[in-house]
Amino acid sequence: MDPVVIPILVAAIVVVFLVASTVRVVPQARRYNIERFGRYRRTLQPGLNFVLPVADRVNTKLDVREQVYSSDPKPVITEDNLVVNIDTVLYYHITDPRAAAYEVADYLQAIDQLTVTTLRNVIGSMDLEGTLTSREEINTRLRTVLDDATGKWGIRVNRVEIKAIDPPNTIKEAMEKQMRAERDKRAAILHAEGERQAKILTAEGTKQKDILEAQGTQQAMILRADGEAKAVERVFQAVHRNNADPKVLAYKYLETLPHLAQSDNNTFWVIPGELTEAVRTVSGAFSDRSAMGLRTPPPSEEPTVAGSDRASGGSGSPEPKAESTLSLDAAAAIDEAAKQAAAAVNDAKAEAEAARTPTVPSRGQPSGD
Repeated sequence: MDPVVIPILVAAIVVVFLVASTVRVVPQARRYNIERFGRYRRTLQPGLNFVLPVADRVNTKLDVREQVYSSDPKPVITEDNLVVNIDTVLYYHITDPRAAAYEVADYLQAIDQLTVTTLRNVIGSMDLEGTLTSREEINTRLRTVLDDATGKWGIRVNRVEIKAIDPPNTIKEAMEKQMRAERDKRAAILHAEGERQAKILTAEGTKQKDILEAQGTQQAMILRADGEAKAVERVFQAVHRNNADPKVLAYKYLETLPHLAQSDNNTFWVIPGELTEAVRTVSGAFSDRSAMGLRTPPPSEEPTVAGSDRASGGSGSPEPKAESTLSLDAAAAIDEAAKQAAAAVNDAKAEAEAARTPTVPSRGQPSGD
């Protein structure tokens, strides 16, 4: 090989190395911190950048996108002396690459320890119930403290979320029992409320039913009474218009007596006191009719009869007078009317007694029919 070629090749290799050391290509969302002879010089932006070979070097490469950091469970003591384990999730991004590289040695560890101390300060002023129900308040206070502390590190904390709060097992069991008791209580209350509403609705329905039935009965009774009143009024007007005498009214009165005992529920009957007056009126009517049918003897015959009676010396039987005949007919009419009324009442009593206590024919004996 020609001795001149070797130096040329070496020089070419050196030139390529120097050119390669001079050019720096930075990807998007990345930042490179450049040091010149060990001192921070500048931060390279995304794209093509040129540096001095040998003098400049890349110290740190940082990602400025939003990062997620999940810490391990940390034990924290509450105000009521209960130890709970809390997991947190941190969302942050780098705003100043130079400060993130030179202001703090390990910003992730620093953020983790700051989160633990802040959690202990916040949770220490709350009881377990407040810790479990105040996650939003805890997140806000954590974010405020971390944002103030990490600002000088070139880091911005966007969100801090509590991932889990784990109380001791005994507390979990007690909480489960309490929750079960609360649910049973709510279920019993809802069941009782449902029964109460059902009873109220049933009572309202029964009330409306009774009211409607009472109103219907009232209307029916009013209509029935109006009909009976109109019927009585028409009968009364017909009687007065036809000028019925007391004899016809007394006869209708006696005719109505058998209907008093037609009801199945009657166990005793009251015979009105006007019965004798009605019987007397009917009997008077019959006696008047009998008197109208008798013939009165002529005046000329009466002395003859009397003379013959005296001539015979009282041996002949005297003829019955009209008054005695009228009295006999009236008595017979009264007896007949009384018998008919008594028979009607007795028949009604027998029918009511038979309807209330039916007789069962004995074995081997024929029935009454």
